Amino acid sequence: MEDLRDLYQEVILDHNKNPKNFRKVDPSSHSSEGYNPLCGDRINVYLQVKDDKIQDVGFEGSGCAISKAAASVMTTVIKGKSVEEARTLFKKFQKLITGEMDAFEHMAELGKLAVFAGVREFPVRVKCAALAWHTLIAALEKENEVVSTE
Repeated sequence: MEDLRDLYQEVILDHNKNPKNFRKVDPSSHSSEGYNPLCGDRINVYLQVKDDKIQDVGFEGSGCAISKAAASVMTTVIKGKSVEEARTLFKKFQKLITGEMDAFEHMAELGKLAVFAGVREFPVRVKCAALAWHTLIAALEKENEVVSTE
């Protein structure tokens, strides 16, 4: 468990400092805005979906290290996936960060996402980690309202 904690800290710091896909996808076929009023995190997710496949994904925004790192990792794991695969990853990520799924038992299917298991130890940070994912789902569903973690 200590190794996973160390990896969690390393991934959070790296993706916060050097976020992947931190850009607006233009043109985008899907987009949404998310806001975490508790922490002040704001994020926009942009997708280029074609033939039910996420061709490109990017995000912009500001927030805490966990929020930014979660968005960065999310973009790397969903790019190239089908919309349904992205939805499935969202559900698994939710279970992981809320403690409903054990990271060690499901390491193979979670891949890079497993490091976020450490978020469950900080309940106030669960919403930070989940913001990008909720914003992704809203973008896929083409919802026009700002997604809130409240």
